[in-house]
Amino acid sequence: MERLPFLQMCRWKCGWACRTETANPSQAPTLEQVLQEAFTRREFLRGILGAAIVLGVPEWFRRAAEASGGTGVPFIPVGLSRDDRVAVPSGYLTRVVVRWGDPLFRDAPPFNPERLQPEAQATQFGYNCDFVSFLPLGRRGGDRGLLWVNHEYTNPELMFPGYPAGRPTREMVDVEIAAHGGSVVEVRAGSDGNWVYVRESRFNRRVTGETLCLMTGPAAGHEWTRTQEDPSGVRVRGTLNNCAGGVTPWGTVLTCEENFHQYFGNAGQLPADDPRRRVHARYGIPGGASERRWELHHPRFDVGREPNEPFRFGWVVEVDPYDPTFVPRKRTALGRFKHEGATVVVTRERRVVVYSGDDERFEYIYKFVSSKTFRPGDRAHNLTLLDEGTLYVARFYPDGTGEWLPLTFGNGPLTPANGFRSQADVLLNTRGAADLLGATRMDRPEDIEAHPVTGTVYAVCTNNDRRTLAQVDPANPRAVNRHGHILEIFEAGGDHAATRFRWQIFLLCGNPADPDTYFAGYPKERVSPISCPDNIVFDRVGNLWIATDGQPAALGYNDGLYVVPVSGSHRGRVWQFLSGPLGCEICGPEFTPDFRTLFVAVQHPGEGGTWERPLSRWPDGAVPPRPSVVAVRHREGREVGS
Repeated sequence: MERLPFLQMCRWKCGWACRTETANPSQAPTLEQVLQEAFTRREFLRGILGAAIVLGVPEWFRRAAEASGGTGVPFIPVGLSRDDRVAVPSGYLTRVVVRWGDPLFRDAPPFNPERLQPEAQATQFGYNCDFVSFLPLGRRGGDRGLLWVNHEYTNPELMFPGYPAGRPTREMVDVEIAAHGGSVVEVRAGSDGNWVYVRESRFNRRVTGETLCLMTGPAAGHEWTRTQEDPSGVRVRGTLNNCAGGVTPWGTVLTCEENFHQYFGNAGQLPADDPRRRVHARYGIPGGASERRWELHHPRFDVGREPNEPFRFGWVVEVDPYDPTFVPRKRTALGRFKHEGATVVVTRERRVVVYSGDDERFEYIYKFVSSKTFRPGDRAHNLTLLDEGTLYVARFYPDGTGEWLPLTFGNGPLTPANGFRSQADVLLNTRGAADLLGATRMDRPEDIEAHPVTGTVYAVCTNNDRRTLAQVDPANPRAVNRHGHILEIFEAGGDHAATRFRWQIFLLCGNPADPDTYFAGYPKERVSPISCPDNIVFDRVGNLWIATDGQPAALGYNDGLYVVPVSGSHRGRVWQFLSGPLGCEICGPEFTPDFRTLFVAVQHPGEGGTWERPLSRWPDGAVPPRPSVVAVRHREGREVGS
């Protein structure tokens, strides 16, 4: 298979955000300036790329990590693939549980790819599935539960025969809007171990680009969130570009709006002195027509006609999968940016911390710390926790330390002199506030997860092929970083609410034969090639599982799922567990509570082709290919990866 150009893979996913510059005024120091503060270049590279780890791992971390049982993984890894199928190690079975277009309700029509209709799509499983969460039902929890699945974006050239690029019909656009958002689907494992979805479950639900959502927190009702349709500034039509997410201790899901900019057009029609125009540019909203052209049929996507509509997107949205009547809440206290992930951790003092990345090159890593504390069993109280607190952005120092900078009105330059008149202003223009505070510009921050035993935070940076040598810094140590890397962050005192941390490089991904790769010091000849890490999850013993997004362009092979121990003698040994079909990315790895089933999302199979010239026919051997959720289990019922 010829390597797919980045341009073929980014048109709909990010609306060319990875190929164009947003108006980020901050300037990273040169490599020489960074190294003068702490290291010589030779010492720095030896510390990052040599067998020794940059920082000594804390003793408390060593003890806890060993207790987690992290060791090698007992399966023969699969190899890099160019096949149009899902491949797993010998002894494992895969089954498609639910796919795009599957009807979720008694009265939902069957999937008809020759005649897609918005009313039907709103009752069927949505398109590109990304983040997956499993919420148990019943006492056992391992064989029945609810799947929440994000539907990030649509590939109209794969959905519609003869798609007229730049001239979609109103019906096409409305089908796409209905295919966005998320789905709640009840799933059960039968006596044979095979998982199926329950079509007529009372829990099943579709959340789409038209579903009523409420804005809450400091930015709700701000003058920039008010529109002609909604003068209150709190009632939003829909959620869009739902990428990664998280699950709260009180049983709700956090779904993240990522590349929302691509749905809007004509920001250049605003007057040059309108401050909204500058903020829209910072978030990548085009001055002219959008790529999707939704504004042709829906004025709310035309910024020239409705300049405030974009401010109603780019948030973390809370949904209650157990309550089909729950109105989704856009939690503005968590900031507005292209959210990738919303991982929730409860501190010893029971404050709630939410980690999130801004998934664009040269953007930032954030965390939110709640003001109020978590109360087990008090769901009404816990549903207010994400509306009050402090949002922070990360700064990484060359000596391996770091600082969380508070994004609070009045802190340093966050004042009226720089366009911030309130905390709401800070949250609506989170990127601009982080620029002024001098946060560290990262290589596409994606999923961020905390180790279940040690609390160590793992932050994924997918790639950044636009970083120059002059822009290299210790936390982003490679120019033209096509393959991405993963950081380990040790919060001060093991407290996730701390404002100081230490950090080190865990992986520098790529072909192990390349000299600039690093796998926590593990011998590289025993490591599977891996590129473009994206979503991550931990298994019972604390091994890290990594899903990838971009290997067809970076390595010339299909995306997959990998497992790597983070402690013990096999620390850094990356093994490939799963390979996906042609043109896809692998998303949302999620274990059942008994770890005997692993759910993965196969997103955009066949991307790079068209309806008329398909690249993939997965999963049914037919056109069009269908994004789907797959269940993986061992034929003998063992824990996955054990």
